[in-house]
Amino acid sequence: MSSRGLMAARAKTSDIKQADPCSFVIFGASGDLTARLLMPTIYRLAAAKQLSDSFAIVGFAHSDRSDDNFRELLHKGLTDHAGQKLSAKIVTWLLDRASYVQGEFEDAAAYDRLEAKLNEVEKKRKIPGNRVYYLATPPSAFVPIVKCLGDKNLTHEDKGWRRIIVEKPFGTDLASAKDLNKKLLSVFAESQIYRIDHFLGKETVQNIMALRFANGLFESLWNRDRIDHVQITAAESVGVESRGKFYDETGALRDMVPNHLFQIMSLVAMEPPTSFVADAVRAEKAKVLAAVRPFSSDDVMRDAVRGQYGAGTIDGKKIEAYRKSQDVDRGSTTETYTALRLQIDNWRWAGVPFYLRTGKALAARRTEVAVKFKEAPFTLFRDTPVDSLAENFIVIRIQPDEGIALQFNAKVPGPRLELEGVRMDFKYKDYFAVQPTTGYETLLYDCMIGDATLFQQAAEIESGWRVVQPFLDDWRESPARDLTIYPAGGEGPSTADDLLERDGRHWRRIATRAKP
Repeated sequence: MSSRGLMAARAKTSDIKQADPCSFVIFGASGDLTARLLMPTIYRLAAAKQLSDSFAIVGFAHSDRSDDNFRELLHKGLTDHAGQKLSAKIVTWLLDRASYVQGEFEDAAAYDRLEAKLNEVEKKRKIPGNRVYYLATPPSAFVPIVKCLGDKNLTHEDKGWRRIIVEKPFGTDLASAKDLNKKLLSVFAESQIYRIDHFLGKETVQNIMALRFANGLFESLWNRDRIDHVQITAAESVGVESRGKFYDETGALRDMVPNHLFQIMSLVAMEPPTSFVADAVRAEKAKVLAAVRPFSSDDVMRDAVRGQYGAGTIDGKKIEAYRKSQDVDRGSTTETYTALRLQIDNWRWAGVPFYLRTGKALAARRTEVAVKFKEAPFTLFRDTPVDSLAENFIVIRIQPDEGIALQFNAKVPGPRLELEGVRMDFKYKDYFAVQPTTGYETLLYDCMIGDATLFQQAAEIESGWRVVQPFLDDWRESPARDLTIYPAGGEGPSTADDLLERDGRHWRRIATRAKP
């Protein structure tokens, strides 16, 4: 099957083909993910006329509901979370295609009822047996659901295609990720499995490839000869809020690094693929993670930082310390901030450090990639009033204020030779009519047309966990060691500054938009 291609022109919605006819089965259909993300996403696809008229939603959950009660639940989710004025016509179109099956995830008899319901709606809607199974459930339910689907032969593609979308986390360490992949692949083929990461659905993340490979200006400089280092930041201004139980068992490293940050890093560092079909792109991304230099115990202590936020103030609001949050252990050693220094041992990136950081309760919400170019020789300016040159950065802002900025030096007007760093700034909202999205719209559509470019393979998942496993092992053995408390509303722990300063570098500030 040919891919729509990541770089396909998308100037007009009418230019995009409709998704294949299919039944969209949501396991965990009465949960928060369905209401908050899936239904608004499906609504926007319907509004953009990207769904086939032969489309149906089948919810599966343990609560006892009628079809009508399920439709009321979906309607409430749309009303509360769509973030836009709803079209009554589109809402009616969707709800008319929704039905429900009650059952426990491990109850084999419930899957007989599911098959009967699917046969019924597929006959009514003229759906040729195509099915998406979406696991909007806790990770503990992944394997029981997959096993029951396999036992009931609901994965065989004799009457249309069958695909499964698996939400993160994809395991909690390397061993559990391997075990999960093994069990998924015992029932589904790799080509049927779509491991979803909503970061990859964001237009600004996809635009990393466009920036690199559609512009000779940048790609010719994208190597160790011209680049000094790369910073990747995912900062959040909120604390753990109501997610204390989940977060205290997970931490910043597991929650963000092997998935979101490594996916961004892979796009920044990958070699040009032979084409934009899924297998070619994912193969190059996997090579990047495989080339990350392994860490010894000494490396972990030198090249990683972990912190936990204490009390502080953000936007004038007092924030209590992490350990006082709901459902968090009062003596918790879980990190809410982590920073890593990585080396990619291949020809393009040898000697270029990649600095990654992510944290909660920081000064601002900001996700960006900052590529620092090597400085020009200063010799020419020795006998002038110029005492330093501004740093040359290209900064890809992923969220919020999506765009790309470039900093370079320019002469200040006047009789003397004075230089100042100036900024060229491209903002998506200034050039394109950007509609509110969740990042899931592209991903669900791609699954329904069979384009796996923006989804992760088993090899990528396991390579990501393999990189961070030494950190997990070291922190498990010495949970309190090197855990720095930082004030909420700041830049993070001071030890993170030391990580760069010993290399003669510094982090871009989170608090204010530095001249990039």
